[in-house]
Amino acid sequence: MTSTAPATARRDPATLHAALRERVPELGIDLDTWTRRMMRWHFSPETGSDFWLARRDTLGFEPIGDVDGFAALRLFGLFDKAELRAAHPRELLPRGYRGRPFRVVNVTRLAYDVEIYRTVLEARGLAGGDILAMTPMGPHAYGHFVEGLADSWHGAVHAIDFDPRWVKTALRSGAGAEPYTEHLIAQTLPLLIGERPGLLFTTPRLLVELAMRLPRPLHTYGVRAVCTGGTSCTPAEAQFLRAEHLQGVRWIDTYGNTLVGHALQGDAVPGAVLPPDVTHSYHLPPPFAAMTVVDPDDPWREAAVGERGRVRVTTLLEDLFLPNLLERDSAVRTGPHPWFPWDGVAAVRPYEDDPEDAVEGVY
Repeated sequence: MTSTAPATARRDPATLHAALRERVPELGIDLDTWTRRMMRWHFSPETGSDFWLARRDTLGFEPIGDVDGFAALRLFGLFDKAELRAAHPRELLPRGYRGRPFRVVNVTRLAYDVEIYRTVLEARGLAGGDILAMTPMGPHAYGHFVEGLADSWHGAVHAIDFDPRWVKTALRSGAGAEPYTEHLIAQTLPLLIGERPGLLFTTPRLLVELAMRLPRPLHTYGVRAVCTGGTSCTPAEAQFLRAEHLQGVRWIDTYGNTLVGHALQGDAVPGAVLPPDVTHSYHLPPPFAAMTVVDPDDPWREAAVGERGRVRVTTLLEDLFLPNLLERDSAVRTGPHPWFPWDGVAAVRPYEDDPEDAVEGVY
């Protein structure tokens, strides 16, 4: 999916959804149709993965036929994360992908993510140039995404050595994150000074730490926009960053993870309905994944617009099917956005009753 659009092209955000469907035609397929297609793919002996084919006879229903749309995925119940952790990666690889390069998760969605995010940057007039990636690289999907994005316009990626697993281990053992954060900042400063990247990709938590250590405003290093994802910062921290350190720099945030992709930022524009004191919402493009805000005490009851609940996600990719996974986050459900005609979430924060995944670290 290599785009021929110039990297400097600017799109009208009001027509962003049409542009996304033009670049990624699959975004025009309705969620029910896509769900039925994924059931045929994942539960056919010729194309399905060993992981799901081995479970087909124990489900108590027939995925091909009984699952006639997205709502019927409730038949699978809640997905147990322990099953995913226990599975061998090759069990998850669909038979339909035999003979193709083996990459966990990134088999199909990397190209989609690049095209979608590039289109969002173009709508803001920010695509193009070199990238400083203050993010996990190597085996992490985010690193592959940033590299693919820069490749789409022939830009360079200047990456630091960042392993979020290291700092999480330190936090669980009782040590603080400060030494590792200093290690990341020390790698980043010379690249900012020497390479003058147009885009900085990082996490909100690291952006706070970096901004407080910079001797001068970020825009003086050539940075036009900061693109963040991962951990959240508080509203007070976000206001502080915008007021004190991000003058002249656009801040584009996303919400999501390796399994579901990027929920795109919807700004506070005319027609956007946001909770009080919230500056933006997040909207995950269907049909590759879907995000639902549910009652924490009843994960099958969808929260009303404006109500806070726990985030439940379903991944519907040819290379990965994960139904009804309860995330470690809570959020407020929002309605559609003028740029994205599907529901979103806002005011995301960690779900406090999930101690297993409580450690956020710096990512």
